[in-house]
Amino acid sequence: MLEELLEKFESIPATAVGGICLVASYMLSEQGMATPVDLAWVTVLLSGTPIVYSAIRKLFYNQGISRISSALLITIAMIASIAIGDLFAAGEVAFIMAIGEILEDKTTERAQRGLHKLMSLAPVQGRRLVNGREEIIATSAIVKGDLLRVLPGETIPVDGIIRTGETTVNQAVMTGESLPVDKGEGDTVYCGTINCFGAIDMVATKVGEDSSLQRLIRLVQQAEVQQAPMQRIADKAASWLVPAALAVALLAGWYQQDVVVAVTVLVVFCPCALVLATPTAIMAAIGQATKHGVIIKSGEALEKMQSVDVVAFDKTGTLTQGKLAVSDVVALESAVTQEELLAAVAAVEVKSEHPLGKAVVAYAKEQGVQVQEGEDFQMTAGRGVMATLDGKNIICGNEHYLREHGIALSPMLVQKLASLRREGKATLVVGMDGNAVGVIALSDVVRPQATATIAKLASMGTEAVLLTGDNAQAALYLAEQVGINNVLAELLPQDKVKAVEALQKDGRKVCMLGDGVNDAPALKTAAVGVAMGCMGSDIAVEAADIALMDDDISKVAYLKRLAQATVATIKFSIALSLLINFVAVTMSVMHLLNPTTGALVHNLGSFVVILIAAMLYDRKLI
Repeated sequence: MLEELLEKFESIPATAVGGICLVASYMLSEQGMATPVDLAWVTVLLSGTPIVYSAIRKLFYNQGISRISSALLITIAMIASIAIGDLFAAGEVAFIMAIGEILEDKTTERAQRGLHKLMSLAPVQGRRLVNGREEIIATSAIVKGDLLRVLPGETIPVDGIIRTGETTVNQAVMTGESLPVDKGEGDTVYCGTINCFGAIDMVATKVGEDSSLQRLIRLVQQAEVQQAPMQRIADKAASWLVPAALAVALLAGWYQQDVVVAVTVLVVFCPCALVLATPTAIMAAIGQATKHGVIIKSGEALEKMQSVDVVAFDKTGTLTQGKLAVSDVVALESAVTQEELLAAVAAVEVKSEHPLGKAVVAYAKEQGVQVQEGEDFQMTAGRGVMATLDGKNIICGNEHYLREHGIALSPMLVQKLASLRREGKATLVVGMDGNAVGVIALSDVVRPQATATIAKLASMGTEAVLLTGDNAQAALYLAEQVGINNVLAELLPQDKVKAVEALQKDGRKVCMLGDGVNDAPALKTAAVGVAMGCMGSDIAVEAADIALMDDDISKVAYLKRLAQATVATIKFSIALSLLINFVAVTMSVMHLLNPTTGALVHNLGSFVVILIAAMLYDRKLI
């Protein structure tokens, strides 16, 4: 009940009412107009009660020096001001602290929706085969060793091994791979991945909490718990600020035999400007970043970003655009021309739903090829497609598919295939009337800013690392293109987490850039997680501290400059607020200030801090 009441007192409407009443109290006092009850009492009640509660709670429940907080000094100043009848001074320090609390809450609160969305990916049911009959059961009822059937378009309910059938599986949720993966007998499939084409029967190997998707959810939960909230600078300073304020106030009051001097010292010593320094600068930085298409969700992320010395990039959808494009059309000149080869493959693939086929058809149209529709279309899931065009039998797929249909590959074609695969490219081998006539290669498109971004980070003393679930050949080829030397490939989500932890073991801070569900645990584990806002999954965006809404990875260098400027602004504001406090204390001891005028000077310090933070909003950093 008390907690609910305090939440209402700490709300924006309650703080606004307190501010209005405080201004009204001061104006009525200046006009010499009396009211039955001083309106500043409303401010003291609404803004001061949560502060007093926080101070008392920390005194009783915190350990060691953490018992002493900025709330304790505010409480002492409020009580002293009330004791001598200066309600305005008591209400002013409470109100400024309440504003600081609201600003900090707004800049540090973390959304939990991403974890809920990740949990929603978990399948709720599956098809179990018992004596040749199918039965729909809840995934929680599936046990290790059960024989399950997964139809095209269904989500694989648990981890398992394919017993019969061939298919293509979209397992981006686990590995982030840009291409669906062909699967056949003996291959492993993962919970939460999508069976694209063929029906398969599989044996359950990891079920319930042991499944890959559930482990992924646990990784995100654990990383969330391990993220310690940023401790307020004012509370860090309270261990020396509170004793210093009390000592100076008591000495000044005793020496001059004037309790008003002691109370004035307490009022001007209150760390309100100190409290405002961090959240106001962070809000200004967040506002500037938003102008440039960068969403920053955590003040702590900015604090850490300024000291990041390693940036770990995911591959697909981060360094690349996550979309396939035809990169090579290799025709055996003795059989067909490049244009004829492209037209023939497009005619066969125009009826295919496979991403490779769709990419080829789109490319052919871009090249001005008149795409016809082949006849007698047939597809073998996980293998390839065939059709007839102008009386010719055309077949497209992997080399095993062509060999199954009696088509041999020449040594030159085999060599070319090996070369293309070393570059991480997907390939479609093409046969026509029983002869291999060429190959079409496809690859992910590298983002145009990638190479320049890596070079920019290197000039700032920041190392770039590639962490990807893609195969090693594709990863090494891309890394060579963009200038990354440190490459870790074929990583599952838990492997990415371990890689980030290893990079951070020697005290380095890692910024992780990713876009997929499989990147979420690593984004949480890294000192700073940055997600691609357009291409990225909702779960990755929610797991990250920062989102690039235009997917421009060059903004990473800007983020580091912004973070450095923000931290420098905070430090300057803190130093200036302490200087203002020192001058105000000196003026209080010299009887130049009383509690009310001291509160106004105290307010001036807070205003200067806000003004300095506002200047950060328009600073040129990009």
